[in-house]
Amino acid sequence: MKNTLALALLLVVGIASASRAQEPVPDDHGPGLFNMIKLEADYADAHDGLWNWNLDGWVGGDVERLWIRSEGEIADGDFEEAEAQLFYGRNVHPFWDLLIGVRQDFAPRGETYLAAGAVGLAPYFFETEATAFLSTEGDLSARFEQSFDLPVTQKLIAEPHVELNLFAQDVPERGIGAGFSSIEAGLQLRYEVVRKFAPYIDLVWERDLGETASFTRAAGGDVEDTTLRVGVRAWF
Repeated sequence: MKNTLALALLLVVGIASASRAQEPVPDDHGPGLFNMIKLEADYADAHDGLWNWNLDGWVGGDVERLWIRSEGEIADGDFEEAEAQLFYGRNVHPFWDLLIGVRQDFAPRGETYLAAGAVGLAPYFFETEATAFLSTEGDLSARFEQSFDLPVTQKLIAEPHVELNLFAQDVPERGIGAGFSSIEAGLQLRYEVVRKFAPYIDLVWERDLGETASFTRAAGGDVEDTTLRVGVRAWF
């Protein structure tokens, strides 16, 4: 039943997004309020069912913007990970914004962070996000993400993507060791029915690294996992 409801929700999101795809897009070079929000939601038939979501986007003008992010996963009906981020962003270059704000974790445990970073296009059009986090407990960490669109046809897009996490110190209560803690790499293949709506498949490989892998092994967990996910991407 939960799977059916979730699939219905994804379908509604897709139809709504597709219906708006033909609307004129305002020129973001003058006064006014604009937005660009990307939502991805997918499902993997593994671990008794694995749902993932990723929300990323902004609302604002040419120079100042409010950035919002959220991501997480649900396994066997329980929240394994869930977080939300809110930033004030300022455009400092045609392709780069600097961000400062907060991050709130809801699962696996509640935690609040001060967050700062940068987002933009690196050379050769690599979409890049680099963010540092300082928790209320004094734990310092960072996350680096990159992706790149490779058009196969006008509508079929291959997107390699990678995420790397690192910590400045051990956080044993979370099973995390100092240094590079985890890496996630994948290849998403999506078909843009319209520009604002695209179903996709995503082959994702995840691995704990260094001391974090040692903590995971000691707890009897798997340090490496590969999943094939099916989902949709919608732009608003």
